[in-house]
Order: sequence, then C-alpha cells, then structure tokens
Amino acid sequence: MPHVVLLGDSIFDNAAYIAGGPDVITQLRGKLPAGWRATLGAVDGSVMADIDSQLDRLPPDATHLVVSIGGNDALGQSAILGAASHSVADTLMKLADIQTAFRSAYVRTVEAVLSRKLPAAFCTIYDPRYADPVQRRVATTALAAINDCIFRELVARNLPLIDLRVVCNEDSDLANPIEPSVQGGGKIATAIAALLSEHDFSARRSVVFAR
Repeated sequence: MPHVVLLGDSIFDNAAYIAGGPDVITQLRGKLPAGWRATLGAVDGSVMADIDSQLDRLPPDATHLVVSIGGNDALGQSAILGAASHSVADTLMKLADIQTAFRSAYVRTVEAVLSRKLPAAFCTIYDPRYADPVQRRVATTALAAINDCIFRELVARNLPLIDLRVVCNEDSDLANPIEPSVQGGGKIATAIAALLSEHDFSARRSVVFAR
C-alpha cells in the first residue's frame, strides 16, 4: 500500500493555526487516490537541521516523501531586511552571503532525504502575506533568492517540486502572515495529491506542480 510521509515545518503541521479546522494532513487523506495512506512527520517550527530527526522517525512502510522546509531558516535571516546599508550593492552582497549559506544547508537536507532511497518531492517557500505592503514586497523580493536555490538544486537532481508561491496565491490562503489557513492547506493538499497521482518518479525528470 502506498504510504506518503510529509516532512518539514508548519506548512504541513498547521493544526495550531486554523482554530480546529482540517489541517493539511487531514485534507490530504481525503484527496489521495484509493489505497493510499498519509502520515504527518513534519513538526511546526522545524528548520533544515531538524530533517535528520524526522527521517529517523519514518514509518517502516513509508513509500514516498514530500518535504517543505527552509521557511524558518529564511525567517531567521530576516533582520537583513531592516539593516543599515551603504549601497544597493552592499545589501545584495549580504543577501548573496545568506543565499550561499542557505544553498549549502539545503543541499545537505536534500541529500539526507534522498539517502532513504524513496521517491521524494520538495516544495518552494510561498510568499509571506504581511499586512504592511512595503514589508510584504521587500520580504517577497528577498525570498526570491532563497527560492532560486531550491529550484536550482531540485532541477539539477531531476526531482519534482510543488511551487507553493503559485499554489497559495491569495491572502486568504494564509491564517497569518506565514502559516497556511484551511483554504491554503486545502490547496497544498490538492497539489500533493496531484503530484502523487500523476508524476512518474521512475522517469527521473523534474516537473513543477502548482495546482
């Protein structure tokens, strides 16, 4: 029996933010093809360094992995957005340093997941929905550098990905500036179910799912 395990952070483990509504894993179970099972291995607040411990807790019968991680790592670097700068070049160099460090950690994370020899898919980080339009625009622009790392590393390994920036494209998809709402969780679950139903993992090619 196919058994998908969701790994990562509160993008999947969003029960604490939806006031008793159905969380991502509950909605996914209702959308998977007949015969599939789904387990939540993601933990709210996790960063990339936590993936190893999540992998250690995988159910022995897991057959597929879907991973959404990196948002909290990026959030931990958000102070750069309000830091003093001598020039645009100075700010871009600071962002480039963060991007380089993120890429290194993300590569280690992807390789750890792939070491389990199970079909795996990964997600980009969706755009935050801050109420302040300037804060939202600045954060989204900076986050593009992080998502570029994710895209490049996944495509280089011929891995499928879910672009959550396109999936969660409305303010109502988030329960707060950074956590999925019931509506957003439903969209995420739909995209995961579509990937698992439609993607041929044996083809070893990168495909983007966004609906």
